[in-house]
Amino acid sequence: MVCLPYPTFLNSLTSSPDALSLSAVGRARIHPQADDSSYQQIVSKCIQQSQVPEDTKENKQTRKKYMKQGVQLASDFLSLQLKLDVSIVDVEIVLAAANIMESDGCLACCFLDAGCQYIVVQVQGEDGLKRALEAIEVSRLPRERIVLDYQLLPDQQFAQKVTDVSSQVGTICVKMSEGSCRDLLQKISTWEQKTKLVVELANDTVQSTKLNELVSSVSKAMGEDKGAITLVDPTAEQLGLAYAACMKTDREDGLYTTVVCTRSNEALGLVYSSKESIVAALQCGRGVYYSRSRNGLWRKGDTSGHYQTLHRIDVDCDGDALRFTVTQNGDDIKAFCHLNTLTCWGEPRGIRHLEGTLQQRLVEAPAGSYTKRLFEDETLLRDKLVEEAQELSEPGSKQDVAGELADVLYFAMVRATKAGVSIDDAVMELDRRAKKVTRRQGDSKAFRIKAGEQILSKK
Repeated sequence: MVCLPYPTFLNSLTSSPDALSLSAVGRARIHPQADDSSYQQIVSKCIQQSQVPEDTKENKQTRKKYMKQGVQLASDFLSLQLKLDVSIVDVEIVLAAANIMESDGCLACCFLDAGCQYIVVQVQGEDGLKRALEAIEVSRLPRERIVLDYQLLPDQQFAQKVTDVSSQVGTICVKMSEGSCRDLLQKISTWEQKTKLVVELANDTVQSTKLNELVSSVSKAMGEDKGAITLVDPTAEQLGLAYAACMKTDREDGLYTTVVCTRSNEALGLVYSSKESIVAALQCGRGVYYSRSRNGLWRKGDTSGHYQTLHRIDVDCDGDALRFTVTQNGDDIKAFCHLNTLTCWGEPRGIRHLEGTLQQRLVEAPAGSYTKRLFEDETLLRDKLVEEAQELSEPGSKQDVAGELADVLYFAMVRATKAGVSIDDAVMELDRRAKKVTRRQGDSKAFRIKAGEQILSKK
């Protein structure tokens, strides 16, 4: 994939109005403040967890309780305080090696279980590399989830220094200035190691007029899947223009073909983006595109009221097309198309069609509607969910399993619609869970089995 820039929040806050939507480029690095009480509470809980031995069943339960409490604190810190959607944005969190060591690695696991994609360990001071590697070893995490923030210089020992740590870390972050640009670009262009690189660019080390040129040069040198670029405390304009500098287009008007999608990757429509519209989207956190008929920015929803919440922007494998992942909103109807349908290809099918039908039935249902009966009778809905799940669990042909699965999906969607839960909400939860590193044993729960048997025995 194309090497693209993402923000590092060092001194700026992710929740500030100017920075709130910058993480929509798909990745963000955060530096928790040492004096942040919420962050310190997470550190304390993880240390408390690490101090409980696993020698008895009671201690194991206590340790598990502290772990869950720590993950919940970390989840609230990321989503409520920092306003980050970890289910769709790859969040990197910088942790002090001392805190990781003191918590016996629990702190690093905690933040990954809370939805972070990477743990960043900084190399600082004398013996900094040694302490950082010790912290990484204590964490016992997959190497591809670790970023080593290393103050490497592009000298003759650069490749060897990376090789020395490559067995423990999947990515190394190196700082770049205009002065080191030439040598580092040469190293990157010939890079053949499996360890990926993240090049960090700070505003105080690069002239603003040369930023886009430098980002473009790094992106071209990186090629495919060698790493990424991070800009320290960028503005939406700096990040958006740098992002566009890594793309290409063969259109005479300089526009980028853009596919607009839902959280579950359903295409809503095809539009066009410009450099200015990318910047505008990052500034306001909405779907903003370029209108060829109006010859200007098109802020989706300003006229129709059908605005979009922007979650993520991606570039395709060739670097010449964009994908905007959004939530389509609307007071009267959630429609992307001017014909008042969700998509520009007519009415949805499958599960999305089922969801729309159930939402309509919740508001207004025809006489004798079975769905309405399920909405109003919680016991019946519960019993049918258990019944259909039991039938799905029994051996059967491919056709039988497909039929029982469809039944389960219907009743599950009724339950979800009644609770105000959408397909996209479930997708968010699945994506968040995929980032966890702590796995449960997964045994069946006897009390749940017994409750299910009691429901089935009534029939």
